[in-house]
Amino acid sequence: MMCCANCFGDRGLKKEIIPLRSTQRGTCSYCTTENKELVEPNHLSEYFELLISIYRPDPDGKTLVELLKEDWSLFDHPKMDNAHAKELLGDILDDGELVRKNFIPSELCHTDRLDSWEELRKELMHQNRFFPATKMDLDRFEELLSRLIADQDEIFDVWFRARIQQGDDTYEISEMGAPPQRMASHGRANPAGIPYLYLGSKIHTAISEVRPHPGEKVWVADFNIVSNLKIVDLRDPRKLVSPFLLTDDNEIALLRGDIGFLEKLGNELTTPVLPTAAAIDYIPSQYLCEFIKKCGYKGVIYNSSVSDGVNLALFNPLDGKPKSLRRYSISNVSVEFDGV
Repeated sequence: MMCCANCFGDRGLKKEIIPLRSTQRGTCSYCTTENKELVEPNHLSEYFELLISIYRPDPDGKTLVELLKEDWSLFDHPKMDNAHAKELLGDILDDGELVRKNFIPSELCHTDRLDSWEELRKELMHQNRFFPATKMDLDRFEELLSRLIADQDEIFDVWFRARIQQGDDTYEISEMGAPPQRMASHGRANPAGIPYLYLGSKIHTAISEVRPHPGEKVWVADFNIVSNLKIVDLRDPRKLVSPFLLTDDNEIALLRGDIGFLEKLGNELTTPVLPTAAAIDYIPSQYLCEFIKKCGYKGVIYNSSVSDGVNLALFNPLDGKPKSLRRYSISNVSVEFDGV
């Protein structure tokens, strides 16, 4: 029996560990993916033994497979349901009984990072904007960001930016970039007066982000971005961080405790904000992006709140180059709502 990286969906296993341990390619015995680098499950035992050491037995807890799925998004392949994941984990650990027992995270997994962020965001919004008293461990914050760098092969080749046509005016391609400094209003990532270049992964995403009305005309330019930009990806932190790249159980436990904090940061950029409240409600996400920029990153990727695509905010608008331009007519706008 041989397994592959697709069984787990972990970036560390896929990019580093399994390629080093693999001796052949073929069809995976567990998820049945074809033409993959394969490894014997017990060759991964040292990594999984270290990972599960941050959990302790508890009859009221959950199985290791359930915890690994919830905490690290492991075994995310459609064919790796709990039964198949237990089989694979049992083969990795050479212990079919252990995977049937219940566990809970150990005390080492608790951090107060999320609580500190909640205090800071409230202070930034309503008390002290430029000299907040709430302290954040910025060194740890920066370290966590280094685990969320977007892989170059996962960054789209083409991005899109939209502008609503005003009256009978038409746009030239040179007018499709970020606005001038004095015209740059508050954005999800940028403070007023500091223009960033906002791009969408799809034409539909870019158009949806400018929130047009039926009958309006929208101009959309496609952009290429400078290659090899160092960009933070906040779409799904739980999928991006890999516990298998750490060599100490305390570090793994600490990372497990900080994942909720990282997810909250991603939500800051994705949560819909009413236009009337944008100037205040965007402040936490603007603070976040300013810190990301200070750490040397060139932009941030985040989920769109109005479409199924993703957005990219480039801190230096010149890192995106427009290539072509097209006009669209808005025929319909869909509205979804929840009951109150």
